[in-house]
Amino acid sequence: MKYFFLLLTFLFMACSKEEGYGRFNLKDGQEVELLVDHKYGAIGDVPLLLPYNEASELPLSSFTGRKPGYNYKIKARMSAYKGPIMMDGGPGHSLIFNGIISEERYLGDESFRLSLVRSVVPGPNLVILRKEGEKFIHWLETGDEIELTYKDPLIGSKLEEIWQFNKENFLYNNNRSPLPSKWRSITATVTHDQENFGRAYLIADLNFME
Repeated sequence: MKYFFLLLTFLFMACSKEEGYGRFNLKDGQEVELLVDHKYGAIGDVPLLLPYNEASELPLSSFTGRKPGYNYKIKARMSAYKGPIMMDGGPGHSLIFNGIISEERYLGDESFRLSLVRSVVPGPNLVILRKEGEKFIHWLETGDEIELTYKDPLIGSKLEEIWQFNKENFLYNNNRSPLPSKWRSITATVTHDQENFGRAYLIADLNFME
């Protein structure tokens, strides 16, 4: 009997010392529920851990079906990375998407901010914008793309200026390295484009910092 209690004590201590990750001390393999809101790719776009309604401080991965303009309640699984540390930080602990519980179209008109300049490690800061025909396209860190539309011609001319810089910058050969963005930051204030909902953000303002 004494050995039985010793075994129970050992198992309890082993479980209590299991490593946790993130501010909520999530365990590897633990399933959780998250709220993911409509501002896909925006500044501060982070999933909220339920029932706390607070950021988990862990990135969400593999949510390939996410659409701008929709609020989601989803299931995810905690995945701890245990490989070598990479120069750029490399892969890390994350929450892996595991299914949609609910999906609801956002009906409001709240504006939010989108950063068009991204740091690429190793490499310079780049403006993530290209032009296809008459459309300006911004691609998100997940690889998904969103069209940027405008009604103010001044916004259109600013986007064209960015594109002309990018077009020259990225037309390089093996003897020329891409130039860093001449802007330290470009922040777009946007809303969902109701004429192209779920596929475009309508720009109300662009703020440049050189």
